[in-house]
Amino acid sequence: MTFSLILFYVLAAIVLFGALKTVTAKNPVHASLYLVLTFCVSAMIWMLMQAEFLGITLVLVYVGAVMVLFLFVVMMLNIDVEEMRAGFWRHAPVAGLVGTLMAVALILILVNPKTNLAAFGLMKDLPADYSNIRDLGSQIYTTYLLPFELAAVLLVLGMVAAIALVHRKTYNPRYINPGDQVKVNAKEGRMRMVKMAAVVPSEKEEASDGQEGEGKA
Repeated sequence: MTFSLILFYVLAAIVLFGALKTVTAKNPVHASLYLVLTFCVSAMIWMLMQAEFLGITLVLVYVGAVMVLFLFVVMMLNIDVEEMRAGFWRHAPVAGLVGTLMAVALILILVNPKTNLAAFGLMKDLPADYSNIRDLGSQIYTTYLLPFELAAVLLVLGMVAAIALVHRKTYNPRYINPGDQVKVNAKEGRMRMVKMAAVVPSEKEEASDGQEGEGKA
């Protein structure tokens, strides 16, 4: 076994550990940190496979931007973990079915002879002027154009869904519409003077009040 193969197995074990802890961690902040670990080690595997651009992109985009945003959102939302777990067993059968279907699909893809997993372990000697960025760009916009566009559509839908969930109308008694504040007139709307007649208690009411006070004493 070569050093690169041993390093690959070590990094792969760390990736599996981080992915498992991301799913099973009780604290959402800890889950996000484990996901950061998984991304960083995955970037090392990309670097080991001579895909420097993908490794650097994974660190800069996902770890440096997306996961920092996740951490801020998770800490600002103050998620109630107990309330979040309330419907776990109710949704467990559907989640198990979806997970099983995904596992079967991945296994069928990996055992397919067209996948040719053995070719991934063979690192070719590339010339000095080779640019994997140019090769990646040409592959994305020629061979894999349709999957690339579908991934872009899914990302846009996820962004729109997140914005819609954040801006959904919920009742908040402390919320004040700025538009209503702007429309307020200095003469009307801020204060209204109401003239009310003074109510003088009668002698009977004063006597009854006095008797109630004596009884309480």
